[in-house]
Amino acid sequence: MSDSGFILEDDGSYTINNKSYISKDAVYGDYECADRGLLLPIFSEYTWPPEVRAFLYFMGLLYCFLGVAIIADIFMGSIEKITSKTRKVYLTSEKEDEPEVIEVRIWSDAVANLTLMALGSSAPEILLSIIEIIGNDFRAGDLGPGTIVGSAAFNLFIISAVCVMFIPKGEIRRIKDIKVFAVTTVFSVVAYLWLLIIVVAVSPGVVEVWEAVVTLVMFPSLVLIAWLAEKNFFGVPNKTDTSKQIELGNFQPGESAAEQGVLGRCLACLGMRGPVSSQVVPSDADKFLRERQYFRDGRLDRDGLVAFIKEVKNYPGLTDEDAAVLAASKLVESQSHSRMWYRVGAVRSMTGGRKTQPQLSYKLKEVQPHKNAIVDFHSASCAVMENIGKFQVAICRTGRIDTRVSVRVETIDGTATVDQDYIGINEIITFEANEREKFIDVEIINDNQWEPDEEFFLKISLLMDPEKREGVQLGRISIMEITILNDDEPGIVMFQKRGFLVKESIGNAVIPVVRKNGADGEITVKWRTIDKSAVSGRDFTGGEGLLTFKHTETLQNIEIPIIDDMTPEKDEHFEVELFDPEGGAKLGQINRTAVTITNDDDFNSFLSNMMQMTNANVHALQVHHETYLSQIKDALNVNGGDIENATCMDYILHFLTFGWKIIFALVPPPGILGGWLCFFVSLGVIGLLTAIVGDLASIFGCLVGLKDGVTAITFVALGTSLPDTFASKAAAVQEKYADNAVGNVTGSNSVNVFLGLGLPWLIAAIVHVIRDEPFEVKKGNLGFSVGLFTGLSILCIGIILARRFLGVFGKAELGGPATPRYASGIVMMSLWMVYVLFSSFQQYDYFK
Repeated sequence: MSDSGFILEDDGSYTINNKSYISKDAVYGDYECADRGLLLPIFSEYTWPPEVRAFLYFMGLLYCFLGVAIIADIFMGSIEKITSKTRKVYLTSEKEDEPEVIEVRIWSDAVANLTLMALGSSAPEILLSIIEIIGNDFRAGDLGPGTIVGSAAFNLFIISAVCVMFIPKGEIRRIKDIKVFAVTTVFSVVAYLWLLIIVVAVSPGVVEVWEAVVTLVMFPSLVLIAWLAEKNFFGVPNKTDTSKQIELGNFQPGESAAEQGVLGRCLACLGMRGPVSSQVVPSDADKFLRERQYFRDGRLDRDGLVAFIKEVKNYPGLTDEDAAVLAASKLVESQSHSRMWYRVGAVRSMTGGRKTQPQLSYKLKEVQPHKNAIVDFHSASCAVMENIGKFQVAICRTGRIDTRVSVRVETIDGTATVDQDYIGINEIITFEANEREKFIDVEIINDNQWEPDEEFFLKISLLMDPEKREGVQLGRISIMEITILNDDEPGIVMFQKRGFLVKESIGNAVIPVVRKNGADGEITVKWRTIDKSAVSGRDFTGGEGLLTFKHTETLQNIEIPIIDDMTPEKDEHFEVELFDPEGGAKLGQINRTAVTITNDDDFNSFLSNMMQMTNANVHALQVHHETYLSQIKDALNVNGGDIENATCMDYILHFLTFGWKIIFALVPPPGILGGWLCFFVSLGVIGLLTAIVGDLASIFGCLVGLKDGVTAITFVALGTSLPDTFASKAAAVQEKYADNAVGNVTGSNSVNVFLGLGLPWLIAAIVHVIRDEPFEVKKGNLGFSVGLFTGLSILCIGIILARRFLGVFGKAELGGPATPRYASGIVMMSLWMVYVLFSSFQQYDYFK
């Protein structure tokens, strides 16, 4: 016995001042790695083989990563609810008694991204660091800091590389808010330099209270400076205004599209009358400039819905429900989306949950206007002589023309039969990029016997291969009638009927003009509208035009836009007249026809119903849930209940994550108390789950012989950052700018240090001051890892900036020419591999 009263027994126990204690080695003995967890193991695993335990802990780690991702989905739904709060701003309008009302977000984009949204994406890493220190009796560990730095390395190197390389061919993405990006980039470098200084230089191996305070205070400083940069406090304005501030007077009613510049022209297409700087630019640049926009600022309005319904109703076989689904899809496309929206979408894709992007059935994918190539015949019918031999039929491509598309063309018997009257056709026609017209040879068999006029048909159909059906749809004239004649006259042209009745909401009145008694040669005929009770410019868009019948063609259509003023009025009519035929043709008996426009008595009720169905579809795509009922329903059903569009992988992922979904469905939905109750409850659940992840990682690493520092920068960092990788890739592909893809990475990395290390270190430093002892942080491994990452991150940021300013990269952070973008992406991935390998070598003392 010593003077201090310490007695060591043979069994490993010891006595101090007549009190018996059992040493850790005596308790655990050969129970390998059982002392590494805060909560685990729950029950004895003493008899289990180490290999089995390692496998089970690894699978548990993966499963818990899915759980963290799912509860983070709910957590971000609460953040979306909180940050989506708006206030109304009233503007003057042409109607004195009805001012124009627009809504603007209360939360600044920079503040929201660097506070709640950064916390949402980084909560697991931050909470893991806090829980580790508290669980270790306020002593520093390796898992938390290692995960912070490892996650930052994965985010900067791997996510940036993925976004650079996977932009669609020939496209680029630039960072729009370059000043905010500059602020967050500087802070991300300063954060890790400061971390290196306090661990290695100022007080080596010890973190003092003032150092932790400075680390934590850098967080509000970052938010403040980023907000000032967003508000253009530092001078030179951005080329593209990003403040979304309402500026009265910068857009006047009646101002022409040309006077507003490119952005103004785009907004004019949307029908926007509010300030240009307050509007939200849709995601994809090409789509925004190429497609017609129907909904202002991504919100449903009557005029936009009417225009959209007119467009989609041109496609046969669409129900009102189909049109409502398409309208909801168009609405979501026209809205701007945050990085959080993409992250939630990535998580739901990984777990078989309800998608944030509209999922259209194959039929609806085919009829979305302007997104696909549209292939049809030039004319609905043609007539040829029996002795013509071979002749050509024109097949036209409209809509999207910048892709390579293929269709099948085949013949169908009518009164004429294959191999007796004509040679059968079954061919694949391919349109190359920017090719608008193709011709197919049709051969008629002359049997030298008299026969009455006979007909057969040409049909265009889509190919069976799903990949080759992508991006192409059939137009109105997918079947063409071919009549075999016994004369060679150019024929006569006339209207098919003496009168037509159309509804005011029809969009375009289609007036058929037929060619009879011959179809030899190319002929033309002029047409013009004549005002009657319906007046051009008020009730319809009239004028003059020229119809061209190519050789053998017998039917052409005149399309006249009908103006729907949405006001009750009597039936009105105008006339269309044919005149001045050329090419040998003559006018037939019906050379003038009347078009009567009838008012839609039931259109208002129909439109109201359509708006309700469209709003219901849009509401179903919200990131957050308003009620327990909708939250539980989504948890119980694959793909959120959208069974029709669920894939086999959705069913598998839903089955694997069903348990987590049911448990987390009990978290209060964001619709309660403005999202704040869900925010704090889900944050607590993330903390509990993160503690389990920390135990799983530590015990797994111990069982396979990995140190906590190596486990942190590999398995844990990858598991927590994987949803962000998929989210950034989706944002890079779909967004017009690179901000949501890589612009927020540096800000998130900064927040990880300021909150993930500053907060737990401050708590631990204060506790150690109370205990009158220093708060020690091992400087060797952490200092090496931070120093290595800082140097490599400066190199990576240099590559990103070089891409922005050098023509060889396309002068953009993402995309550009193939060889430079793949080269820069491979270099970035190599930086991550260098970081992981060298940091791991340091953990095992290879550099000592």
